[in-house]
Amino acid sequence: MGGPWRTLFSLALIPALLSGLCACHKHVQANLAPALKADLCYVPGSKLPSQTLDLFLPGIASKEKVPVVVWIHGGAWIGGDKRPAPVPDLVKKGIAVAAINYRLSKEAIYPAQIHDCKAAVRFLRANAAKYNLDPARIGAWGMSSGGHLAALLGTTSGVEELEGKEGNNDQSSQVQAVCDWCGITDMFKVDKQLWKQRDSAFCLLLGGDLDSRKAQAKNASPVLFATKDDAPFLIMHGDKDENVLVSQSEELLDALKKNGVEASFVLVKNAPHSFFRPDTLAQVADYFAAQFKSKAHG
Repeated sequence: MGGPWRTLFSLALIPALLSGLCACHKHVQANLAPALKADLCYVPGSKLPSQTLDLFLPGIASKEKVPVVVWIHGGAWIGGDKRPAPVPDLVKKGIAVAAINYRLSKEAIYPAQIHDCKAAVRFLRANAAKYNLDPARIGAWGMSSGGHLAALLGTTSGVEELEGKEGNNDQSSQVQAVCDWCGITDMFKVDKQLWKQRDSAFCLLLGGDLDSRKAQAKNASPVLFATKDDAPFLIMHGDKDENVLVSQSEELLDALKKNGVEASFVLVKNAPHSFFRPDTLAQVADYFAAQFKSKAHG
């Protein structure tokens, strides 16, 4: 694990990570604009752009409540934005998408990021009736640092110190399905050299090096929270990823399976760190559709 993760991921890489999404975002804007609820604040009273989401609803009217997937963008916890988002394949299957922003590491150190993600889930449950969402079918999907946060959503339900108090605390932050694209899962398995650089993404996230922030590193490692009650997982990782080791995904897979959690792993052939492709996007949509179908009458 090296390259861009050694500094700020870097910011120069972020446009490249998102380039594969631009075409689908234009498609969404052109065809689903009437079903877009933009810049909804998911923390009551907050005026922070980092605590807003865009809600994409299926374009066809439906009397049945629709499931929703929370999309969490990447960018090494220091950059990126909720737009563009990989929306079309999910919406075509009748699944809403909530693309969220969250506080980045220069705005607040961890666990602010997972607190925001959980607050977004609670907001969706609290407003499910308003937007015709099914509160019993909420998924999480993220790429890179977003994959890390999606994995935390799937493994830390009920962990008090990671819930936060950012609003709608009468609601659950539990998700029913997760897709993790190449996220960090074990902070203790990150290259030690990265922890020695104060401007590395990891030091910026936790507010210090590993020696001084071990408790925070533990609380930021999804693999250490795996239990039998976790949500089902689809884990995907590019076989040519130069930023996050494939072993990070394999370790999470092993931990989930050891606890009896439904989990599958896809090693995407000839794929670097970013692999927004028609086949992978369709695979994710199929996964969530199958998961939500099995829970439709749960």
